[in-house]
Amino acid sequence: MNLRRIVTIAVNVFWEVIRDRILYILVFFAILMGAAVRFIPEVAATTERKIILDIGIATIAVLGLIVTAFVSTGLVNKEIEKRTVYVLVAKPISRSELIVGKHIGLSIVLALLVAAMTFIYVAILSLAKINYPLGSLLIASIFVWIELSLLTAVGILFGVFTSSLLATLLTFGVYLMGHSTRDLVALGRLTKNPTIEQLMMGIYFILPDLARLNLRNDAVYGQVPHIIALITNASYGFVYIVLLLSIGIAVFSRREF
Repeated sequence: MNLRRIVTIAVNVFWEVIRDRILYILVFFAILMGAAVRFIPEVAATTERKIILDIGIATIAVLGLIVTAFVSTGLVNKEIEKRTVYVLVAKPISRSELIVGKHIGLSIVLALLVAAMTFIYVAILSLAKINYPLGSLLIASIFVWIELSLLTAVGILFGVFTSSLLATLLTFGVYLMGHSTRDLVALGRLTKNPTIEQLMMGIYFILPDLARLNLRNDAVYGQVPHIIALITNASYGFVYIVLLLSIGIAVFSRREF
């Protein structure tokens, strides 16, 4: 793979997504957080701090998920549907460079989006004089980005061989299942049925364990996991991204245009 061509593709994806008015989400987030800070204390006078912290970090994750699911699935798929893929594969650009470049481009956008929302979040909390654990919030935001980058790889993989709509639904499905895999394993053990237990373990090993990347509850309570756990879980996320992109490249390479 040629690094220069990958960077070029990533830059093009970055500006294409920015031009799609994706940053208007920041305005929506700021309004939502402002409203939360203004009205929640009137409803929950004793637990307003926890609720506001919960809403902020959860909204960052949810808005990031929406962008990821709808944009990532169309990165390659729309090239196929609009027939522009013929032009791309005719140029000296390999299919692996196309996949990797598009993933990096959207991941950079998501990093910018998460960083900007986190900045707005912290700024509003500071202006409202609400105490917050800055360190744990920043770490949780980094892991939100890792999770979104992983889901970007999921969306690209599905977008390679199915329609954008179905790929989007499947990406949301992976997100929901990825946060429930540990519960499924526990449920399988409760059944005492070896077949169901093996099925649940199979689902656990196939789907990404997104609970590893979910530090939002820790952030609210100002807790920071041990550094070894952070490194292990972050490495898990990046390895899974490489695996998904490798599968996506293999599937895309077999398609005839």
